Amino acid sequence: MQYIHIETLVSQFLYFYAPILYYLHIPQLRPKRMSPAMAIIDERKEEGTQESQYHKGVKQLYDENGHLQKVPKKYILPASERPATNMEDPNDATQNLQLPIIDFADLVGPNRPHALQCLSNACDKYGFFQLVNHCISDDILRSMIDVSGRFFDLPLEERAKYMTTDMRAPVRYGTSFSQTKDTVLCWRDFFKFLCHPLPDYLPHWPASPVDFRNVAATYAEETKCLFLGIMEAILESLGIMEDNQEDETKGKDNGNSNILKEFDNCSHMMVANFYPPCPEPSLTLGMHPHSDYGFLTLLLQDEVEGLQIQFQGKWVTVQPIPNAFVVNVGDHLEIFSNGKYKSVLHRVLVNEVKSRVSVASLHSLPFNCTVRPSPKLIDEENPKRYMDTDFDSFLEYISTRETKNKDFLDSRKLTC
Repeated sequence: MQYIHIETLVSQFLYFYAPILYYLHIPQLRPKRMSPAMAIIDERKEEGTQESQYHKGVKQLYDENGHLQKVPKKYILPASERPATNMEDPNDATQNLQLPIIDFADLVGPNRPHALQCLSNACDKYGFFQLVNHCISDDILRSMIDVSGRFFDLPLEERAKYMTTDMRAPVRYGTSFSQTKDTVLCWRDFFKFLCHPLPDYLPHWPASPVDFRNVAATYAEETKCLFLGIMEAILESLGIMEDNQEDETKGKDNGNSNILKEFDNCSHMMVANFYPPCPEPSLTLGMHPHSDYGFLTLLLQDEVEGLQIQFQGKWVTVQPIPNAFVVNVGDHLEIFSNGKYKSVLHRVLVNEVKSRVSVASLHSLPFNCTVRPSPKLIDEENPKRYMDTDFDSFLEYISTRETKNKDFLDSRKLTC
């Protein structure tokens, strides 16, 4: 007796009867087809899922995918905007840049006149300097970097409590630079939190890690005091403080006499940044080229280099100095100095091996104040170069477009 395998019977049945069953509208045997409209809907669903994933942050993307082999398309810059990978690019310098070093002890000691000249040169020629001997203890600095890193190590559910697109929120966790506006995302997550008045904002700060509030509050108070000391020196380097003292003696008001009092009630925001290792660092950036809003930014960073500034038309890497602050001129100081001290474009590189943590402390006048060029720095030879501006103008500008380079400041200029 001959036996026929069941597979043979099934294949014969399908060969002879499948076409008939198809035309009899038996859907189980029809080949699956998708209309163009359905294909578009399916593709959009997939894109929506990816967008949702991206908005969780690059830290989560890195954690969920283990060791990524490639950078997702959403993070890949156009070729002309990528960091250089060879020595032939004329816009990239081949060596690290040694920024001017300002010794804060000299600014408050007998060498102040010489230190003020060095400070003026740094603000005028570089827009950046490194500050040493600033009297903030190494323990406070290390603790701030450490607690910031531990915040980013929290589960997403904990970090997500602070996710919002509201730019006026007292605390805000997010990714990229402006995740709702950026065409290409930055390889960076951030946590922004307002610091002044401290009693008003402290209750909004994370309760986890358990020491976050205590460490960050101490650091905020110390950096605010340091900012006031630096700002007083900058005003003197501009020739404003001496004029103030003379005018106050004569009973005059030159429009600048209360600025230090306003700084004492300044707007103060801190931004903790986290840059995970990147599988293809030549295709993306931790932060796109930009200038900082405000008067001064005091940057604390770990030992991993990544900050680059544009100096003499070239991108150069800033070599970190342990326990030093990188201080840079902001857009508001450029406006206030009527262009004498200019904010400078800077960006952040990422690398394949190490994550990087930094904490930026941004200081300016109170949010409800108007920023304008100092009357003492305006004359026939140096006419007013910037229109008056305020925080609301800045928010309106950045909430309606993708900001690049120094676009906002350029929009405030009156003359070339």
